[in-house]
Amino acid sequence: MAFCVGLTGGIGSGKSAASSLFGKLGAAVVDTDEISHALTAPAGTAIAAIREHFGPSFVAADGGLDRARMRNLVFSDPAAREKLEAILHPLIRERTRAAVASARAPYVIVVVPLLFETGACLDLVARVLVVDCEEGEQVRRVVARSGIAADEVRRIMAAQLPRAERLKRADDVLDNSAGLETLRDQVARLHDKYLGLARPA
Repeated sequence: MAFCVGLTGGIGSGKSAASSLFGKLGAAVVDTDEISHALTAPAGTAIAAIREHFGPSFVAADGGLDRARMRNLVFSDPAAREKLEAILHPLIRERTRAAVASARAPYVIVVVPLLFETGACLDLVARVLVVDCEEGEQVRRVVARSGIAADEVRRIMAAQLPRAERLKRADDVLDNSAGLETLRDQVARLHDKYLGLARPA
């Protein structure tokens, strides 16, 4: 198995920007959000189980998951969230392991937004990298990017691990509060570090 770094961070922290920079430097990137979206897209592997457990109203007209409806449910009903996770997480984990196993790069960045919260892929990674910024900036970015109301963004953040706890559990931290150039410099330094750690002893 390749040397893997788990990349995580709160919503709107800049995980996609950071993972893209690592990819441009030659790391393999496995994004569990992309895997999840594929599983819940029209004709996705998870759709039949979602229809069975949640009902047809959670499947959109195009045959994929009604994401807004499901998001509203799981953030207000912990039991529903656990039920959805029980459907998705084994499938995500299986595809993540397969992608890591087939990677042909010096090391792999595994992007897991809820890495600490679920623990789902912690055993795959040698280090955890947290992308971080101020919570007010997280809200601003998500509202600008997705059009989700600020109150809903804060509700999502409240369901995630507190920022201080996430930072405490990190092996490495990317400060994404000062713009892309600063982020790029930090990624370049960590890339060199991970190349060294990935080399056989």
